[in-house]
Amino acid sequence: MENAGNLKALRELTSAGVGDCKKALEESNGDMDKAVEWLRKKGVKPSIALRSATEGTITSYIHTGGKVGVLLEVNCQSDFLARSDMFKDFCKGVALHIAGRDPYPMYVSDEEIPSEIVDKERNFQIEKAREAKKPENIVTKIADGSVSKWKKDICLLDQEFVKDPSKTIKVLLTELINKSGEKVVIRRFARYSLGEGLKKEEVDFSKEVKELVNV
Repeated sequence: MENAGNLKALRELTSAGVGDCKKALEESNGDMDKAVEWLRKKGVKPSIALRSATEGTITSYIHTGGKVGVLLEVNCQSDFLARSDMFKDFCKGVALHIAGRDPYPMYVSDEEIPSEIVDKERNFQIEKAREAKKPENIVTKIADGSVSKWKKDICLLDQEFVKDPSKTIKVLLTELINKSGEKVVIRRFARYSLGEGLKKEEVDFSKEVKELVNV
């Protein structure tokens, strides 16, 4: 079922022609998600790829009784997608993953890792291989393999989703992009753990008890 509001929204979302949008809404009974999918299946190529991903949302997630918190920004190309359930569910799932994953991610992708940190890790792995008496001609290869694994351990997109280890976050992101027909970008995140980085005072309870007894 088509109405002026849906038609306008679909055109803004896909930049497809009025006739194509009308037909898509008719065939999908006014369901916007199905209308977008209908356009894609019929070979109507939306020009949304030319638009910047400046819409989206900032999602927060608090875990384990307020001891772990996450702020996550995910960008897309339209406010329509940003308000959709599939987009919100994706953001919530990724935020939950960041909070619950051990070890938790430190970067969105390996492109964000500073070169000096990568070099430091590579040198560490080279020395580790040499200490293990590995042949010198394969030391670099071993180190490169270890660095590659290390990157996957600390980069969000390469991590296996905590709720479905058969998929990485990158796969989930690709599925959302394919379903929505929009460019979607995980821009940044911050993870907070209660007391992280603070020096905790260690108390010798047995010593305290002895001191109390001797008072």
